[in-house]
Amino acid sequence: MTVALRTILCFVVIIRLGSHVTIADDDVLPRPNIVLVMADDMGWGDVGYNGHPVLKTPHLDAMSRAGLRFDRFYAPTVCSPTRGSCLTGRHPYRYGITNANVGHLPSEEQTLAELLKPLGYATGHFGKWHLGTLTNEIQDGRRGGRDPAEFAPPWLHGFDVAFSTEQAVATWDPGINPIFNTHYWTGPGEFATTNLDGDDSRVIMDRAVPFIREAVKKEQPFLAVIWFHAPHEPVKAGPAYRAQYADRSPKEQEYYGCITAMDEQIGRLREELRQCGVAEKTIVWFCSDNGPEGKETAPGSTGPFRGRKRDLLEGGIRLPALLEWPEKVKTGRVVQTPAVTNDFLPTILDVVGASNHSTRPLDGISLRTLIENQPFERSQPIGFEYGHAAAWLDGHYKLFAELNESDADNDRSTLRSIHRTRLYDIVADPKEQTDLSTVKPELVKTMRVQLDAWREDCRRSSTGNDYQ
Repeated sequence: MTVALRTILCFVVIIRLGSHVTIADDDVLPRPNIVLVMADDMGWGDVGYNGHPVLKTPHLDAMSRAGLRFDRFYAPTVCSPTRGSCLTGRHPYRYGITNANVGHLPSEEQTLAELLKPLGYATGHFGKWHLGTLTNEIQDGRRGGRDPAEFAPPWLHGFDVAFSTEQAVATWDPGINPIFNTHYWTGPGEFATTNLDGDDSRVIMDRAVPFIREAVKKEQPFLAVIWFHAPHEPVKAGPAYRAQYADRSPKEQEYYGCITAMDEQIGRLREELRQCGVAEKTIVWFCSDNGPEGKETAPGSTGPFRGRKRDLLEGGIRLPALLEWPEKVKTGRVVQTPAVTNDFLPTILDVVGASNHSTRPLDGISLRTLIENQPFERSQPIGFEYGHAAAWLDGHYKLFAELNESDADNDRSTLRSIHRTRLYDIVADPKEQTDLSTVKPELVKTMRVQLDAWREDCRRSSTGNDYQ
């Protein structure tokens, strides 16, 4: 390995994740509550505040005016990888989650819930899990009960309370129209059988609210991970929500109505935090997990961007994202600095005053100074790999790499070689229309070496080196 490559590798993996935390004795206490809210297959343009001409999202719009609106917020381009990145701060290729319904969260990974529990946090997961199966006893979802090796439920990854599905369910009447016989699991061998009718976002929030109330009653800080199914297929909306879009096509009525119903529950969450007296000291972070499904299936909007779900173009990985924290964010701001779901874990640990100790690499950074409106510049690029493509985002520029399709799809023992690259100035050319590769060949060379160094480090992680 050359000196230059070793230097780049050190740069890529400079931030390390600990297998345990130490608590800083400073002015961080009392620690804020954390709520991570996620939509499913919701595009950058599927909110009123990003200019959608039809969709009604008044509560998300209010959040955008009160808190931080991330204009360049990124996530892996499919469901399971994004969820893994949220909880671990690590690109999911490091631990074998390369696609939806592929791999599971290994027991060796340290999740945000596991790291917050020693600090006294109550932890709850509500909604779509998608990081492994939830039962070995019966057939459930796509994989549950079929392969014991994929068993990785929330309660084995630091969550005290669960109301979780392995995968997607119908967004209306989820208990009446289960997909692949998918249940809402509440613990080992236990799943919900009542209050599963009507809007699925309301069904989920009906379980999250009592968890929050109980933690507040006990004067205990809490982590609530609320991962909605909306607007993932099969998209259904109730009559009152469809009626709000009566002049649109039937598919649009279901899709837009489903999002408006979810927005209503986000408003319910915000009001509940106010009624409990904890809104000021609660961080509520909202984002989607990837871009919208294909146009033939869903009328989701990527705004001005090209690409959709399963693409590493901006439309597949650039998503709506908001952060509300009244105690620290007094006025609304639009954030142009790139951020990513990998940043959740390091940011939250920094905010609560926890330090980590390990040799395990992180792919995210702390955004604490950005949140507190102090001078901030992203110190670490953002990398993605999916299917036959990879991407490397560094400041204004994005290197998009096409990988050779002759390489085995799921073989992580060797890297897929790069077939060709394109370079975009994402700030000046967000639609990714002008390839600058011939204009800036030295930048392409530098970014390509960095991308391959990061990909090689992810490959080494996937062989188990991180756990040794």
